[in-house]
Amino acid sequence: MSDSTPPLVAGLFHVAIKTNDLAATEHFYCRVMGLAKVFRPDFGYPGAWLGVPLPGGQAIMHIYAGGPALGAEGVAPSGTAAIDHVSLACRGYHAFIARFRASGLDWREFLVPGTTLWQLFVYDPSGVQCELTFDGSTETGAPPDMSDGRRYIAGSSFFDPATYPKLS
Repeated sequence: MSDSTPPLVAGLFHVAIKTNDLAATEHFYCRVMGLAKVFRPDFGYPGAWLGVPLPGGQAIMHIYAGGPALGAEGVAPSGTAAIDHVSLACRGYHAFIARFRASGLDWREFLVPGTTLWQLFVYDPSGVQCELTFDGSTETGAPPDMSDGRRYIAGSSFFDPATYPKLS
């Protein structure tokens, strides 16, 4: 008997991020981004699972802070590496900008050409770029600031670990 059910990708289950600063990474994703800690099994090394704080929300960020997160030098690598960015569907465009300002975070803005999609780009403490995507037709306030210095330019990093604020 063969299974006649066609294969289907039903959604993103999780993204795993390595970090050298678990407290700062939890602060970024919980206090700035608005995710919530969810149950994480004891794998024998530090970490956190963070989920969407809505009924039925999946755990979408797995944070590793030791064990398999560590490279040969005993530290986790930083930056996005082969993954360019993590994109999250969001609401409250200007409220996120206010959170970034309050946390001392730098960000970039973008209006996807020919669509109603508004985007914000920000980095987590490990240098992973996060893209927050909004349906601009349901947002209030001014559209994305596309001026020089604020407009997101694909492939141009604005992450500077030396000036990243202490978030824990």
